[in-house]
Amino acid sequence: MAIMAFDALKQFPLFDGFSEEQMTLLRPLFIPNEYHTGTVIFEQGDPAIYFYLMISGEVAINYKPEDDEDIVITRIKPGGMIGWSAVIGRRSYTSAAICTEYTELLRVRGSDLQELCLQHPETGNQFVDRMADVVAQRLESNHPQVLQLLENGLRNGVHQEAK
Repeated sequence: MAIMAFDALKQFPLFDGFSEEQMTLLRPLFIPNEYHTGTVIFEQGDPAIYFYLMISGEVAINYKPEDDEDIVITRIKPGGMIGWSAVIGRRSYTSAAICTEYTELLRVRGSDLQELCLQHPETGNQFVDRMADVVAQRLESNHPQVLQLLENGLRNGVHQEAK
């Protein structure tokens, strides 16, 4: 892989404002992965396990209505994020992610982010807040609503894991 996880996190606005100590907690959670053109990263309906940050390449996000053909919702470019379902506590992905070219991603388990929130609340809360900023900008949405969605997903996931 061309870019190591250690250096790659710094390129994402998601990590702006994190201290070196906080980055030391986060870096080991993000695992580099590479995918060739045509690789399906996840299908719509697959269990939502991983959240991804895109280093290079392109991923098409497809949605399939029950009674129609697949629709390309968007194309994610470097610096983008996919697999939000794993962070907001959904059991399955609501769309599919397919590489349209060679792609490098950083992958993190949603459950690992939930554990981070439990063990290091300050870093976890800062991560959730920054993610809400990035998602709200992308969706041209309201930050407090996105923040609530992320916080609820992480809290609910932590409680589900404990059961």
